Amino acid sequence: MTFTRPNTKNETAHRLARHELPTMYDLPSEFPEEPGLPDVFHHSQPELLSLSLALSDYTDEEYFVGTDLNVYYDLDRPLWHKRPDWFVAVGVPPLYEERDMRLSYVTWQEPANPYLIIELISPGTEDEDLGKTSSPPGSPPTKWTVYEQILKVPYYVVFNRYTDELKVFKLEARQYREQALSNNRFWIPELKIGIGLWHGIYRQGNLRLWLRWYGENEDWLLTGAEGAKQEAEAEKQRAEVEQQRANAAEAKLAALQVQLRRQGIDPDTLL
Repeated sequence: MTFTRPNTKNETAHRLARHELPTMYDLPSEFPEEPGLPDVFHHSQPELLSLSLALSDYTDEEYFVGTDLNVYYDLDRPLWHKRPDWFVAVGVPPLYEERDMRLSYVTWQEPANPYLIIELISPGTEDEDLGKTSSPPGSPPTKWTVYEQILKVPYYVVFNRYTDELKVFKLEARQYREQALSNNRFWIPELKIGIGLWHGIYRQGNLRLWLRWYGENEDWLLTGAEGAKQEAEAEKQRAEVEQQRANAAEAKLAALQVQLRRQGIDPDTLL
């Protein structure tokens, strides 16, 4: 599998010593003036995606998941960035230089660009999320342009929780093409994982449609906590079945003893 490496206009800069380039320690992690207000959904949905993600071809040390993290993409304008709600980069260790948690994702300092990006539509962001806006000359490009033309992210997913609408775009011939869904599901063959809409409860008893991963058997992938709860429930059911069997055997034995006594036989003498 081939992964997209950082792509900037200034190829000469890539030949500089790595320590001469700005790193995540040099670039801001927060821009308070950015649009989009945080809410409970924007915390819970990325958390569910992160905790349930399992890539069969990669260990936990071979991919990085970012949530609401600045992605810097242009060495010529190092402050230009986008802040995806969720993304995964494969072939990238979870720790920066295998020693520190990331403050941001600086593409020219990383071995690969994000492979899949997810945006959760907020009031006022829908047009940009869906590539319906353009940027004035000299200003930062739109999300769509950055993901499609600069970072060349192979998969881009957009979910609108207000309309429960899921859209999946795949980079084909250098352009995003909307993909057909099957029952609000889409399989990503390169990652051997699927994404779809799951109706259930996650966090604070909120029953609704959530973005969720599924595996090759089409079962939804569980978080660690969900897996432990499911195993505990299965163990409880196994214990109840064993208890029912024991009770049935005991009742059968008692009935047999009654029959023997009616025939004048003391069952205790048969032991």
